[in-house]
Amino acid sequence: MCLSWMINKIGLYIHIPFCVKKCNYCDFLSAPASEEERATYVGYIKEEIRAYKSCDYCADTIFFGGGTPSLLSTEEFEELMREIRVSFYIEPQAEITVECNPETVDKDKLSAMRQMGINRISFGLQSAIDNELKLLGRIHSYGRFVEAYRTARCVGFDNINIDLMSAIPGQTEDSWERTLREVISLKPEHISAYSLILEEGTEFYERQEELALPGEEEERRMYYRTKELLAQAGYMRYEISNYAKSSFACRHNCKYWSGQEYIGLGLGASSYLRGTRFHNPTIMKEYSRVCMNLSALRREEEKLSAERQMEEYCFLGLRLTEGVSKKNFEERFGIPIRAVYKDVLEYFLNLKLIKEQGDRVFLTDRGIDVSNQVFAAFLLE
Repeated sequence: MCLSWMINKIGLYIHIPFCVKKCNYCDFLSAPASEEERATYVGYIKEEIRAYKSCDYCADTIFFGGGTPSLLSTEEFEELMREIRVSFYIEPQAEITVECNPETVDKDKLSAMRQMGINRISFGLQSAIDNELKLLGRIHSYGRFVEAYRTARCVGFDNINIDLMSAIPGQTEDSWERTLREVISLKPEHISAYSLILEEGTEFYERQEELALPGEEEERRMYYRTKELLAQAGYMRYEISNYAKSSFACRHNCKYWSGQEYIGLGLGASSYLRGTRFHNPTIMKEYSRVCMNLSALRREEEKLSAERQMEEYCFLGLRLTEGVSKKNFEERFGIPIRAVYKDVLEYFLNLKLIKEQGDRVFLTDRGIDVSNQVFAAFLLE
């Protein structure tokens, strides 16, 4: 049982850096690997998990991300879950998520996941249009996704997210709306809707001159249509790119945006504990050598100054539609938010990009449209 007054509550992130093939837009730390390489890596993560055994942490969220975590075998998931339960306290109502590619799961694997306590699935769909999926480099069709989604429902998953991507090559406003309506008709509990960003080092970045990308105005109309259709279907926008039915906001991701503590396990995974940020090695050989030694794992350890913590509290918290709490800011930092950010707040209040209501400070709809400009103003340097 998790005794919150005795044990530190944290989120656990487990990075699985494997995929069947690299998607054309992906700049994540991931690559194809053999079954033997995957099994060896699972062994490394188990060693890292054991290194935290005496730290008295209670995990109330666990998130397997990637890459494609669903590439792991049922036995490998069981090994990791068993090791986590031995080394951490797991809150009885913990949210435990696995990111899945529809092509890498079947009824047996999904049923086994559910039985071992995994209670949230995040499907990387991106589009309901097969031609668009092919352009993205996805390995699944829309039909295959629907089959996997219905199977997940059949075996008992009642908390499912679907990832979607707009402003992709060849996409039109009509095809984007078709994707939204198809997904809404499935009634998932959560929808993440992101716009494509051309990241350096990806195939799309190298080929951007030849890509038939939607124009800026067309992309903006897709953005507004997303908000409109999802609101009509009962999805609450709780973060800039995330929508959920009531009580189904992703608790793990909310930890990042609200400045809570989390531990990252695996290759390149980042952590935030006791005001300190650090990350694991990004090269497999280095990770394999140090995964039993926490002090060696903590690369580029940075103790955040009070000013840096204030900055992150504001520009991450303002991603949430509920914004930041003035009371919580003062409790954390011992100073009222207006004593630090009075000029910034007054400037954006006058522009109607920020609203102040009771204890909360949050972005208006117009503020969300230019959120990066607003966030930058909260940097104290």
